[in-house]
Amino acid sequence: MKYIAIENHKTEFPNPITLKQGEKVSIGEETGETDIDGPNWVFCTKMDGSNKGWVPKQIIIFKDNNGEIIEDYSAKELDIDEGTIVEGIKEINSWLWSRNTITNEVGWVRLDKIKKLNNIV
Repeated sequence: MKYIAIENHKTEFPNPITLKQGEKVSIGEETGETDIDGPNWVFCTKMDGSNKGWVPKQIIIFKDNNGEIIEDYSAKELDIDEGTIVEGIKEINSWLWSRNTITNEVGWVRLDKIKKLNNIV
């Protein structure tokens, strides 16, 4: 499915957390229903302390104050300008993992920043 950006989005996180399946993380706070970025995001820190960031709750197996990641994940956001066309790859928690159709760059875009295009191949 293709989408068009209805407003600009620029990441505020130049060093996003990247995790591999099976990697362990330390668990922090969780977003709620009223958070702007939506519910079901958990703030995680790599066990070596090298990086931290928001991770979808659905890809974490919780064990006390730690978690295990069940699939590869990157918190990289996709910078887009209004009018940019992106292809949706995976939707989760009000965000869409997307590919810019011109640059082929991939990353997360909030669903409220884009709208579906009909009849675009």
